[in-house]
Amino acid sequence: MFDLSDIDFEMIFKRYDILVEAKESPEEIAAKILPKDPFLKKVAEDVVQMRYKDIEADTKAALTKFSPEELVDKGLLRGMEVVSELYGRGIYYLPQVMVASDAFDLGLKFAERTMKGQFLGKGKVVMHVAEGDPHDIGKNIAVVMLRSNGFGVIDMGRDVPVDDVVKTVIKTDAVILTGTALMTATMSAFPKIAQKLLEKGIELPFICAGGAVNRSYVESFPLGIYAEKASQGLVLANKAINGWDWIRIRQNWDDIKSGKV
Repeated sequence: MFDLSDIDFEMIFKRYDILVEAKESPEEIAAKILPKDPFLKKVAEDVVQMRYKDIEADTKAALTKFSPEELVDKGLLRGMEVVSELYGRGIYYLPQVMVASDAFDLGLKFAERTMKGQFLGKGKVVMHVAEGDPHDIGKNIAVVMLRSNGFGVIDMGRDVPVDDVVKTVIKTDAVILTGTALMTATMSAFPKIAQKLLEKGIELPFICAGGAVNRSYVESFPLGIYAEKASQGLVLANKAINGWDWIRIRQNWDDIKSGKV
């Protein structure tokens, strides 16, 4: 039998680049965002520390003191906010973000069971990867960023057929649609979706991103708004939720990107 008692795991898992470069420790960053209430803090920490096995019990405990809406807004979303901040600073990598997002989803499901309906947040956003495209890393990052900023995300995953996207937008009454494509063979799904939505009388901002598309291509069809990266998608989504239609967003794209508006 191996004796592991003398091993210093801190020496194995310690990120020295962060120790040298970061002005704040992950604990200090989290402390600025995490709620003070011990029930909510525990839920938020479950998300940050990816304790998805504990989140059901901690969510139930918090619900004895707070409403489901308060639990989501002040507990679960605060946890995702910390995750987003740690990812932005290069402390968390994508695997941590994905597992933390799973913990958030579990907590949200428990909270929604006691709500009258689904958590809508700022508004519903349908997100997908184009039909035939298996690359979903960019979409997954964007999902985390939108959720951590209070959007109600309907994540359809990858390789989603055109008609399924259209049906989901109609069924959920979404206010924003996003699509990513990393393969040029799959990006043609986006204008097809836009055309089918218009035929149904639906106009909503359709934020498109991914290595296969560029601004010129996305603006070649109605509804399309180009996003260079996941963080820009969040800025564009905030414009849409504040009442900007797809035409106005497209016309002011440069100023939005530069932060002038």
